[in-house]
Parts: sequence; C-alpha cells; structure tokens
Amino acid sequence: MKPTKPFKSPFYTDEHEAFRETVRRFVAKEIEPFANEWDEAGEFPRELYRKASAIGLMGMGFPEAFGGYPADQFMRIVASQELARHGSGGINASLMSHGIGAPPIAVGARPEVQARVLPQILSGETISALAITEPNGGSDVANLRTTARREGGSYIVNGEKTFITSGMRADWITTAVRTGEGGAGGVSMLLIPGNTPGLSRTKLKKMGWWASDTATLHFDNCRVPVEYLIGEEGRGFQIIMRNFNSERMGMAAGCAAYARVCVDEAMAYAQLRETFGKPLSQHQVIRHKLVDMMQKVVATQSMLELLAWRLGQGESPVAEICMLKNQATQTMAFCASEAVQIFGGAGFMRGAKVERIYREVKVNAIGGGAEEIMKDLASRQMGL
Repeated sequence: MKPTKPFKSPFYTDEHEAFRETVRRFVAKEIEPFANEWDEAGEFPRELYRKASAIGLMGMGFPEAFGGYPADQFMRIVASQELARHGSGGINASLMSHGIGAPPIAVGARPEVQARVLPQILSGETISALAITEPNGGSDVANLRTTARREGGSYIVNGEKTFITSGMRADWITTAVRTGEGGAGGVSMLLIPGNTPGLSRTKLKKMGWWASDTATLHFDNCRVPVEYLIGEEGRGFQIIMRNFNSERMGMAAGCAAYARVCVDEAMAYAQLRETFGKPLSQHQVIRHKLVDMMQKVVATQSMLELLAWRLGQGESPVAEICMLKNQATQTMAFCASEAVQIFGGAGFMRGAKVERIYREVKVNAIGGGAEEIMKDLASRQMGL
C-alpha cells in the first residue's frame, strides 16, 4: 500500500525531506520486497550494509574525516520513520547496530584506532556491535562481571555477554568490561576485534527480530591490545550512560514509526475488507479503534520531536527521555495489538506486517532499559 505522508512539522527542513525521499526509495527497492523472506531465513545479505552506506544511512552524525556527515536528531527520526515502512525490526536492528556500537569509538578511541576502524564500519565493509548485557544482569551495568586484566601490552578478557545485536557477524565489538573494583568506577570500555582468539559465539533464537542475528559472546582468555581501550580506564560507565540516551531516543523514534505503520496497515485493510455487507471502516467500533491508535501516535511523535529539539538546544532531559521511551513502546504495543485485532485471522498469519510488529513489541520494551528501569531512573532525575 502507498504510505501516508508523515506529520508536517516546522522541525523538518528541505534537507530532511530530500533525505526522506532517498531512504524511502531505498526501502522500497532494497528491503521491502525481501523483508518477509529475510525474516523467515533469520538473516539478510551483508551487501545491504554497503548499499545503506551508499545513500548515507551509515554515516549519520559521525565525523566527516571517517566517512560520516553532520546529522541532527531530526535526520535520525526521518531515517527511523522510513526504515519502519518495511515492518521488520530485525533487519533494522542489525543494519543499524553501528549506531550504538560505533559512537564510543568515535568519541573515545585512540586517533589511530578511529582511522583504522571507523571508515570500514561507515562504508558498510565491517559490522559493529555493542556488548554490555550479561547473563546475570541486564540494566545493572555497574555490577557487570566480564573482566579485563592488564598484562603487559594487552588486556586478558574473560566472561560472557548476551542478547548482543549483530553478535554473530560483528567484526568490531565495543565491550563493557571490569578493569577495577566493584561498582561503576571499575568499568571500562574495550574495542574487541571479532577475530580475537578465545572469542566464541552462540546464536540465539527469539520471539521477534528474526532477521537480526543475536548472540551470546564467550570470552576465554581473549588477549586484546591496550591500544583498543576506549577512553580512560575506569571511565566506561560514563560512556555507557551517554550512549544509552542516544539509544533510547533512537528506539523511541523506531517505536513511534512502527506504531504508525500499524495504523496505516490497519486503515488500508479496514477499507478493503468487507463484513456484513460493508467495509470494516464503516463500522463505528473499527473507526474508533483507528482514532485511538492515531491519537497515541500523534502524542508520541509530538513528545519525540520536542525532546529532539531540546537536545539540539544543548539540554539533557534524561527523565523525559526515559518517559518518552516508555510512551513510545506502550504506543507501539497498543497499536500493534489493535491492528492485529482489526486484521482478525489475517493478522495472525505470518507475512503480515502487523503480525511481525506485534511479535517485536516486547524487545523494545526491554532493550535499552526496561520500562521499570526507565520509571525508576526518571523518578530519581525528578528528585524523588
């Protein structure tokens, strides 16, 4: 079906809209026709990274010296809106995993490491992943257990990371490790090459995001050169927290976009499907469902754009970003559920966008900080 036009907003310039058209054409040609096939296969071709780089998706917000270009929050929102059109969160999660794996490299890695690693990632030649979560705990970053012991010119890494997006194929793994005593002060960030001896990977099967490879990583006496330390030793927790704010904004933009896709799909289906002698859309109860869905999408999009503007003004509204992530994931959950209900039996069948999005609701409500963690963090920021 023909996608509806996005909400008109003064925040979007001609440059944003030109980028929107570029990404929309890319999605229509390179992803949409294959999304269901790749979802069922559990992977997509590596060539897609290079194709995405060619239209500017990989370089957003990264230094120009390494193949990136300046991009504000609204450019990222545009990308999220258009990438959501094909309805497969798994493709987007892995395709854009450099968006959480590479920023710490760009901010804190040594210049020679940046020059060696970032151009490959931003050109789509290599894949970047972020490894923080461990089997014993997810959001409790300050108490992570994977260790990196200094031995001469190397760190010896031991431990496990799990639920790692792009974990099976990543060539560069930005990894949170413990280099010091317990607590946040003992956490550092280390860039680990994917071909490091002692690193093994286990593929995970998931409820949703089938096209995204997700893995548990096992580090068994992995020797990593000291030059791959990101930032200062013992300062990794601060890097992780800054990265989380960006990740949460990105996830909120994606959730708002998938919710809008559910509205579009449900509206189109309701106009075509006939019951009791008339289209579904002529039944009041269906019209009210669609209005309720759109109401939540508009509210979420407005909150998203306001916070994007505030970030552009140099603010750091952490509490509101936490609330936005919850607002967006709850909106996605509501719209996905209602869309499947409107589709009826057709919405329960594999291959429908709304069915796929419905399966992918929970990963968004958990990843990047679970809803409960977001509420707790927001309350602390509010002084409660």
